[in-house]
Amino acid sequence: MTTEHQQLLRKRYASAPVIPAPEPWQPVFAHRTPIGGLLGIGFAVHPGNGHDLVMVVSSSGHGLFDAVTGEKIARDRDPDPETSNPDAHPDLACPGLGPVAGTQVHIAGLFGGGLHSTTPDGWSLDVVSPEWPHDRVILSADGGIHRGPAGGTWWHIFHSDYSQLRTVGFSPSGRTLAVATSSDLTLWARERLHFDD
Repeated sequence: MTTEHQQLLRKRYASAPVIPAPEPWQPVFAHRTPIGGLLGIGFAVHPGNGHDLVMVVSSSGHGLFDAVTGEKIARDRDPDPETSNPDAHPDLACPGLGPVAGTQVHIAGLFGGGLHSTTPDGWSLDVVSPEWPHDRVILSADGGIHRGPAGGTWWHIFHSDYSQLRTVGFSPSGRTLAVATSSDLTLWARERLHFDD
């Protein structure tokens, strides 16, 4: 039995339209980037320019994207079967590729694990499912309280009504926000944290 409070929450999230993430967040790709059979993603840092990198693990190999430019900077279509899936490693990690070769990248997704749900300057992410099994991603600047109408201090930025949500989270730097489903990757980025201004 659901309480009146739970019913109100369900109605609030179910009626909130998908709206763009607010400033300073900017989409990295013009559209969702299709990646069939996506299993999970993880973050790394480019050793040369300091950009956040997103490593994607899928049923057709591994890929590495620059989270600032959106460029795919490395691809391995045939990773070592012993290390190609994060569940083969006790820390849910896979070997990095391209500029992060020789490191382990922790992967969150189908096999478990998780990404950061908050940033050092107060942004937070929540996944709600008022119409399960369809998940909605909520970005908020109010610590996840979600008071008031959508578009004030919280934004319904993604609705996974077409594919299974794999993972949602921020990079450790707090400058990249990622949503991965079983079929695609969506990224938002910002130049700096709020208290860097």
